[in-house]
Amino acid sequence: MAFQNKNLSVIAYANGFTLWHYVESATLATITASGYFDAVATLMNNGDIVIINGSDKTSIKKIAVSDAGVVTTATLD
Repeated sequence: MAFQNKNLSVIAYANGFTLWHYVESATLATITASGYFDAVATLMNNGDIVIINGSDKTSIKKIAVSDAGVVTTATLD
């Protein structure tokens, strides 16, 4: 499925950091694919965290936004 803005929520925001929550009936692999969150690239910052509830599992990922506006997710260190 395509990204749905209505399924993205801010849980907390402080000092330029945002904790997000996203729920979708797509699989985690689909949701964490590079570019899935590009529609909201201007809202997200490098180092933000997103809790993702997919159809197959839940995961916590770190956000990275490129200068070109491509959003990727990565496993937390």
